[in-house]
Amino acid sequence: MEQHTDKDLLAKGVKKMGISLLLMFISPVIIHSSFKNQDHWLYIPILALGLIGAGFAIFMAFRGLKTIMDAIFQK
Repeated sequence: MEQHTDKDLLAKGVKKMGISLLLMFISPVIIHSSFKNQDHWLYIPILALGLIGAGFAIFMAFRGLKTIMDAIFQK
């Protein structure tokens, strides 16, 4: 009995990993720009936005890997 990879589920996992990769580059830039402008009145909201984005990047990376593993190994 042959098992094949679920291509639709694999595509969803790759999309999640792409979102994660995008956030992994954008979030540190936002955090760095926030720390460079500590005297600005939007310092705290921009820092919070960067930290939330970084956390969401980690979350999406785990979800993407889980989805890819489910597609390959037939949950």
